[in-house]
Amino acid sequence: MRISYLLVVSSIFCMLTNSVAQEDRALERKIMVERQLIARGIKDPSTLEAMKQVPRHKFVPKKIAKQAYSDYALPIGNEQTISQPYIVALMTEALALGSTDKVLEVGTGSGYQAAVLGEIVNSVYTIEIIQDLAQSAKERLDSLGYNNVTVKWGDGYHGWPENGPFDGIMVTAGAEEIPEPLISQLKVGGRMVIPVDDRDGTYLIKITKKANKLKKKILAPVRFVPFTRDKRDH
Repeated sequence: MRISYLLVVSSIFCMLTNSVAQEDRALERKIMVERQLIARGIKDPSTLEAMKQVPRHKFVPKKIAKQAYSDYALPIGNEQTISQPYIVALMTEALALGSTDKVLEVGTGSGYQAAVLGEIVNSVYTIEIIQDLAQSAKERLDSLGYNNVTVKWGDGYHGWPENGPFDGIMVTAGAEEIPEPLISQLKVGGRMVIPVDDRDGTYLIKITKKANKLKKKILAPVRFVPFTRDKRDH
């Protein structure tokens, strides 16, 4: 009888502890949005709400989970990083997404950016060239209920033509050039955000596809890991 009582008390204690922890994380996200995003000019309501909802601490290694809502990028293994919250929000806002849109992401990483997009749009297709990251991201996104996000292991340079064209395309690695296959998979009127290397540094570029031309706009200087290609394609 005493053992049963102790088990009940232990169970209640665990539930209360988890509830408090969840509330603390929600507060951390609220503070992150207010101080790191709104204070820097992020205004899109859907982007801000998505950043409030996605549990960023679930997308970083447990040993650095306490730093998840800090104002900088974090390592996620395989010499890759999860981007600074502001950069995630900036890229998301720049795509000007609607709820019925279909988005392609190149560079899944831990899956955080895909989850943010998944909070906003109908469907997200995301490609990761590092197999370990692709597999762990898929498992993580599935466990968190992001059923509208599909993960693929492969070379993102070629995009995902069988699921295109896309309303928005996001590239989360510094590219030497804008991949032509991605341009071809972008709808007329669609937007792409991509970090592009220049001799002066790397700049985040927004591309809007018009009927007969591409409109380009520099958003900000940025730092990203290099765009990785499958060596068999060279």
